[in-house]
Amino acid sequence: MSDVRITHIGGPTTLIEVAGWRILTDPTFDDPGRTYRFGWGTASRKLAGPAVPAQTLGHIDVVLLTHDHHADNLDDAGRALLPSADRIVTTTAGSRRLGAAALGRAAVVGSASVVSTGSVIGLAPWGGTELTAPGRPTIEVTATPCRHGPPLSRPVAGEVTGFALRWPGQRYGVLWITGDTVLYPGVRQVADRLSVGTMVLHLGAVRFGLTGPLRYTMTAADGVELCTLVQANTVVPVHYEGWGHFTEGRAAVEAAFTAAPEPVRRSLHWLTPGVATPLSV
Repeated sequence: MSDVRITHIGGPTTLIEVAGWRILTDPTFDDPGRTYRFGWGTASRKLAGPAVPAQTLGHIDVVLLTHDHHADNLDDAGRALLPSADRIVTTTAGSRRLGAAALGRAAVVGSASVVSTGSVIGLAPWGGTELTAPGRPTIEVTATPCRHGPPLSRPVAGEVTGFALRWPGQRYGVLWITGDTVLYPGVRQVADRLSVGTMVLHLGAVRFGLTGPLRYTMTAADGVELCTLVQANTVVPVHYEGWGHFTEGRAAVEAAFTAAPEPVRRSLHWLTPGVATPLSV
């Protein structure tokens, strides 16, 4: 149970397979060529399609959705896939939107840190839930902090979350999906609170012409700084290609990691899109 297979499908979208579990992150399966509006005058064009079509995925047990309100993390085809998954875990705000839409009514129960709306579970930062199924190990899911932009941007950019996954037999530590976030004290808390074995690192240095130099996700240099703090065994970059609002691609990431401390350089692991890659966790 210490091994996992991760398939990078495109953008932030990955398929994580471990001990019988099939977990999909941030489903984006639309064809390229369309421009999507993100609100407050911002927009981006999708430049590349998925490496794996949605219809060939097979059954999905769980969707981990860092946020539901931006099309580069949940597009139309990804949204159409959600009802076929057994469970969706996302932000508390996202759980209310998605759950109410699925049920046709706002049936919400839960506490301040965990909100359940039908099959959709919403987690506040450091809230948690468990994934259970007969014959499979229990996976503990913990929500980690994100801020999708500069200070005071949360009312505009909306709620975003990361996810830390823990299951029995992990050799190096939890599997952490950072989510779309800038580098700020909240995300640095992960280094203090969790032992991370594998990082799925959202990068891209997202910017929009309307807001000039303001960034909405980590730069490659930010990613190196965070990896130096976290000291993960394996770092898998995602969310750096396929959209017009990404301003740093693979070349920038490689350059930043080349100048990083040796353990951080060694941790970097590129996934071939569409290929299930085994990793030791």
